Amino acid sequence: MIRVLIADDSAFMRKVLSDLFNSQSDFQVVGTAVNGHDAIEKVKKLHPDVLTLDVIMPVMDGLNALAVIMEQCPLPVVMVSSTTQKGTNETIRALALGAVDFVSKAGGAISKIDTIKDEILAKCRLAAKAHAKKNLSASRPLVYKPKPAPTFDDLPTRRIEVKRRTGLVLGQKPTINRVPSTTEPVKKIIPGTGKKLVVIGTSTGGPQALQAVVTRLPSNLPCGVVIVQHMPAGFTKSLADRLNSISAIAVKEAEHDEIIKPGQVYIAPGDYHLRIAPAGGGERKIVLSQEPRVGNLRPTVNYMFDSAAQFGRDLVSVIMTGMGADGCEGMKKIKATGGYSIAQDESSCVVYGMPKAVVDAGLADEVRPLNKIAEAIVEAVRR
Repeated sequence: MIRVLIADDSAFMRKVLSDLFNSQSDFQVVGTAVNGHDAIEKVKKLHPDVLTLDVIMPVMDGLNALAVIMEQCPLPVVMVSSTTQKGTNETIRALALGAVDFVSKAGGAISKIDTIKDEILAKCRLAAKAHAKKNLSASRPLVYKPKPAPTFDDLPTRRIEVKRRTGLVLGQKPTINRVPSTTEPVKKIIPGTGKKLVVIGTSTGGPQALQAVVTRLPSNLPCGVVIVQHMPAGFTKSLADRLNSISAIAVKEAEHDEIIKPGQVYIAPGDYHLRIAPAGGGERKIVLSQEPRVGNLRPTVNYMFDSAAQFGRDLVSVIMTGMGADGCEGMKKIKATGGYSIAQDESSCVVYGMPKAVVDAGLADEVRPLNKIAEAIVEAVRR
């Protein structure tokens, strides 16, 4: 049974949502709240499994209440508000604060709940399985320092071998020396050119995770970073603008045919697939399209990873919190061409789905907690 608390200043919406949840055999409404302050007190008293939270409320609004809740008594929160579609900035702030997902009321406060009832139920069921995390505020960015050139004595004896990783322990940073290796014929390993590229895929819990990672990337990172975050059209620009305002590195929503530049983060726009293609002269560019959805998703991480695999050892790939297994098939291609992979660990994920698929398939070179992923990216770029 999923115990849900409803916070909304509209008596009509409290009644409609209560009736909706109570009509389902797997939900139980344990209480309602009329404003943000009331929601905080009832969360502490009732300990619900999921909270639905309006944004615009008297006394204390939903965003301020969410900040307190995620700090003092974290739980899965789904924003249900008439402002979440128009006020994309508020939605992004809520997701960055730790909300698991959001639903837009159709038609404002006097909503026709029938048009969104399936979405509300589905998202609250998924949220109940999520691991709520305290809000991670922006921390001091890293400084990129190039790796010193090796001396002759540092150079390894030339060997052609492929390392096979086995027995990966979550939370442990794998190294070549910690795992057994076998020597086998080289199949499709692409030599690196020295010009790195970082690709990141994430979904549920991603906005908060990206805030923790992107805000720590150094402004002088000598390569571009391309991100696919599962998000509807209209929200990715707000996400990019917010990250840009609080990060040392520059962040923007990706545009069709633009050249990927060092020290720049690009976020795939909602409702567009993104692939990465050679642009001549050693450059790479972003190509956007509205090809058919894959698993009802556009963009998808697999689509980006598939296209990036061609850059072989120049590639650093990262998979973070998210429902499902998007990114796993693409990661197989990345590993086959010699790319490096980093996966977020289970304990720091809101939903341990996408990273789990990669780890279980033996494709992760490193498994790191969220607060160590920026550091892992910088170290991988330095290699």
